[in-house]
Amino acid sequence: MANENLQAARKAKKDEFYTQLADIESELKHYKEHFQGKTVLCNCDDPRVSNFFHYFSYNFERLGLKKLITTCYKNQNRDLFSQNDSEQAIYLEYYGDKDGDRVPNPEEIGVKRLKGDGDFRSAECIELLKQADIVVTNPPFSLFREYVAQLIKYEKKFIIIGHQNAITYKEIFALIKQNKLWLGFGFKGGAGHFYSKYQDTATAGNHREGMIRVSGVTWFTNLDIQKRHENLILYKTYNPNDYPKYDNYDAINVDKTADIPMDYDGAMGVPITFLDKYNPEQFEIIRFRKGNDDKDLSINGKYPYFRILIRKIKK
Repeated sequence: MANENLQAARKAKKDEFYTQLADIESELKHYKEHFQGKTVLCNCDDPRVSNFFHYFSYNFERLGLKKLITTCYKNQNRDLFSQNDSEQAIYLEYYGDKDGDRVPNPEEIGVKRLKGDGDFRSAECIELLKQADIVVTNPPFSLFREYVAQLIKYEKKFIIIGHQNAITYKEIFALIKQNKLWLGFGFKGGAGHFYSKYQDTATAGNHREGMIRVSGVTWFTNLDIQKRHENLILYKTYNPNDYPKYDNYDAINVDKTADIPMDYDGAMGVPITFLDKYNPEQFEIIRFRKGNDDKDLSINGKYPYFRILIRKIKK
């Protein structure tokens, strides 16, 4: 049930999940020093309804931004859940309120029409991307691989929302291993509530009217944050009974990140949730999921769910 909403959306390529302002504020408060003098692009956002535009336009001067650009795919419009395909793609460029007495209003600032459909892969949207220093948005779940690949190609800094399962994509994991991408601070409880027209299958206790709960969502970034330099405190001691070795790789299995032994220096297989605590100054990532035979890591013929092979870095 936890991933039911996301899996259905991915199969149907339904990508209309609109982010709450509170969730944006909760994450971006950790990145303030990165925005001074920068141009920010939100390229999956209708400025008339986007909370990303709301956040950056209202905090333009406080963050010291140089410029804010937002672009919107043609199907996104004032009615968040409309099926009307006639709405043209739009963009907006905002340079702040020099007088400091105007509430940012997209229509007053000047919403302009794009020639194409506003797809982030289109030539005109790529030209806007080239102007940006930092990209911040909630991109389409179904196009996450392509979206990240474009950011890497054009060497952009970014703070974006994705699903934890993206870690298992070979393209995304390779970037994590190369320290070109890592996890941000994340959503409380590892789940987010988004404005959406899709049916919510969350339990009554987690249900919010007009919203959909998606378990496992997180933030991905390549901006340096303090969390990335905090050592994981280790307190467990190694013994062969609690940490069995894999059949097809010389490494021990660790079921929980908190159980990583403090006195074992060899290779260890840890769950993907380890990446939320990953400090590249403390651990080295060796590989993902596969043993020496290029088959899934196994213990006595059984396969633990998605393991990342790591090793402590010797000081």
